[in-house]
Amino acid sequence: MNETSQNSGFQIRLPLILAATLALGMFLGQKLPHYDKHFQLGATGAGSTFDEIMRYVQARYVDSIDVKTIENGAIEHLLSQLDPHSVYITPDEMQASEDDLQGGFEGVGIEFLIVDDTLQVVSPLSGGPAESVGIMAGDKFITISDTTVAGVKMDNGQIFKKLRGTKGSQVKVGVLRGHETTLRYFNITRDVIAVNSVDAHYMIDDQTGYLKVNRFTARTYTEFMEALAPMVEQKGMKNLIVDLRGNPGGYLEECTDMLSQIFSEGKLLVYTQGRTQDRKDYKSNGRARFVIDNIAVLIDEGSASASEIFAGAVQDWDRGWIIGRRSFGKGLVQEPYPLSNGGGLRLTVSRYYTPSGRSIQRDYKSDKDYRHEAERRLNNGELTAQKAAVPKDTTPFYTGMGRVVYAGGGITPDVFIPLDTSWSNDYFFAVRAKIPVFIARWFENNPNRQQFPSDINQFVASYNVDDNMLNSLLDYAEKEGTPRKPVQLAVCKNELKRQIKARIAKQLFGENGLYQSINDDDPAVEKAVSLLRSGTRITAEKKN
Repeated sequence: MNETSQNSGFQIRLPLILAATLALGMFLGQKLPHYDKHFQLGATGAGSTFDEIMRYVQARYVDSIDVKTIENGAIEHLLSQLDPHSVYITPDEMQASEDDLQGGFEGVGIEFLIVDDTLQVVSPLSGGPAESVGIMAGDKFITISDTTVAGVKMDNGQIFKKLRGTKGSQVKVGVLRGHETTLRYFNITRDVIAVNSVDAHYMIDDQTGYLKVNRFTARTYTEFMEALAPMVEQKGMKNLIVDLRGNPGGYLEECTDMLSQIFSEGKLLVYTQGRTQDRKDYKSNGRARFVIDNIAVLIDEGSASASEIFAGAVQDWDRGWIIGRRSFGKGLVQEPYPLSNGGGLRLTVSRYYTPSGRSIQRDYKSDKDYRHEAERRLNNGELTAQKAAVPKDTTPFYTGMGRVVYAGGGITPDVFIPLDTSWSNDYFFAVRAKIPVFIARWFENNPNRQQFPSDINQFVASYNVDDNMLNSLLDYAEKEGTPRKPVQLAVCKNELKRQIKARIAKQLFGENGLYQSINDDDPAVEKAVSLLRSGTRITAEKKN
């Protein structure tokens, strides 16, 4: 985790069990940005049976009780009877959730991981408050505002609440650096920290651009247009790859505004409808600024909600290629309602439907393992073999050109890309978690960057991580409590080198460098580039 956003670029090509689990958290709710703030519930009379029972429990129960815990448990049980995406958000979680979807917050500006119940800094954000006072990669936060936070199993909401605060306010942190045993203290003055939803954008060749969107926040459309402008106007981009892998969704209207840039005016993009919600159509607005010829959209089992809307519209209108693996399958629309305690309710109010009329919501009423879908797909072979990726609902729907597509269970891609699990083992994940801090510390000790190519294209093409660098990482991991496992290392050695190279690229060239490095031999990206270069278009004869 980090204070600003998940470092999603560094998660690429990992088995996405964790990504799908994250998708069930804060961001999965397809949150509509405009809702009826004046909506109020009617009077409930003298109180409910629950209120009455709680009064008896508080007054007469044999032992002392934590009323807040009981209430939260009751709320969670109530919502669990509805659907998996109607959720209660505690006051502690509410602000962090809102900040991430709004595209910024006020805080100290660090990227961090929780390692053995201790917050460890991956890197202070360049030019941010933490960097300005001397916080360094690898620092461990032991106290925040004189409260011990190491080894006490604080949840993310509690940590965010302590680190974030009003611009100009100060927070005192006690830090252990390296193998020091005495705390260093820093007073950090909080400031506005931007959270980007467009992680990277760069030209793959003279006609093809790549753009990674990690979620749909209140600024995603603006960031999308800012990323497109130089690629189209300065570099002549004609084809576009939109990477939505691991994107759990967000604001619907940010997604439809993006779609309006690749469709002519008046195209139906998605519609919503519910028991108390009349059908509402979202159509392209005709305000496309750039001409984009061919499109490829990358999805996987972590792509949910607004990501599926984007992919579904492209697929239903035969606008471009959908490449990857079947998406998450979340077609329920949540509306947010603030609560008097500072928390919030995200309540499912309708379903969304793709232009062909598909509802792609997975079954949840008879699926006890709904929240473990990614693990189930991995175990049944769907993530690694196309023949296992058979849609459960075979009701046919038809694209604009007459291709058959299916509802229920996500967007099935036009081109299947299997998940590579050949290098996946416990040792890899344990060592990989050490790479961000290791590389940041390595650059502190080796500040001379002339040993690396100065151009990102040259770096990707010519630089290779040698065994000395890998062994340095393994030595560091061993000192940090991860002993070597030669058998497992033999399997994952090359993938560890790829991840090291990607992190070096980030240090040298920023997020674009990280993605350009990690995408260099990514099979989904390679397939997208091949199709776009060939000019091959989706045809009615092409079946899913």
